[in-house]
Amino acid sequence: MSADLLSQRDLNAADRFLEMLGGERAAAENTRLAYLHDLGTLAGFLGPRGECLETAGADDLRAYLGWLAAQQLSPRTVARRLSTFRQFYRFLFSEGRRSDDPTEPLDGPRQGRSLPKVLSEAEVDALLQAAAARTGVEGVRLTAMLELLYATGLRVSELVALPVHAVRRDPRMLVVRGKGGRERMVPLSQPARTAVGAWLPVRDGWLGTRKNAYLFPARQGEGHLTRAAFAQKLKKLAGTAGVDPGKVSPHTLRHAFATHLLEHGADLRSVQQMLGHADISTTQIYTHVLDARLKALVGARHPLAGVQLDGLLQD
Repeated sequence: MSADLLSQRDLNAADRFLEMLGGERAAAENTRLAYLHDLGTLAGFLGPRGECLETAGADDLRAYLGWLAAQQLSPRTVARRLSTFRQFYRFLFSEGRRSDDPTEPLDGPRQGRSLPKVLSEAEVDALLQAAAARTGVEGVRLTAMLELLYATGLRVSELVALPVHAVRRDPRMLVVRGKGGRERMVPLSQPARTAVGAWLPVRDGWLGTRKNAYLFPARQGEGHLTRAAFAQKLKKLAGTAGVDPGKVSPHTLRHAFATHLLEHGADLRSVQQMLGHADISTTQIYTHVLDARLKALVGARHPLAGVQLDGLLQD
């Protein structure tokens, strides 16, 4: 594990940095572990150069980024690691452990803007119909989870962690605790409320005398269904529904929620609030999805398909 490459001195600095992330920014455990991994890989590179994390200079970091590029890592991965280092060295600077920030003169790699995969409304309907066709506990649970995801745009981590008391009284609004502990309210559609209403008695009967606080409990213990387990169930459901499993994940349903809302006239600010994005620029990616889909439609159906479309669509 790359964190093992940290010297005791670097480990102490990393621990303080991670403690700050957890305390001040409410960073999740997985996020802190990813940062620790990034710092460990940098420490492993610096060691043979006679440097450690606290003493590394801009040239050392530039050499490390060059080494990453030679490993043919994606620009997105390199940019993420550079973001970790920027935060780490700014923390050391703010704590007075360094008199400079060695990441300041560094430029990040150029990244092509990738658009999220989005399911069509027909594909979402096919998934819902395939879930409803399943019998027993599995079918009712899958239908409820899919309807909730598509109606609210929840992150999968938010979906599986929903407490059962949040939906006991057939609410028209759902209170969700998202990233950083921020709460938001999202409306529940009638199909979602109906599906959850059908799931609750099945859930209670399935649990029997076992106590569990979650809407979608685990098979054993007091926890909830895991994100990975739900993702696997979704892939299998896609095969049954005749939808390409490579296109289907819990996150593509979140993308579908946002894109379909915008297609039907929702304003960007409302979609931002429902998704729980801190910055509206994150939500704006869905407007680019719509542009790309419009270009594809015109390219496939319009008699002027061979004409350069970008200029026409911007006028």
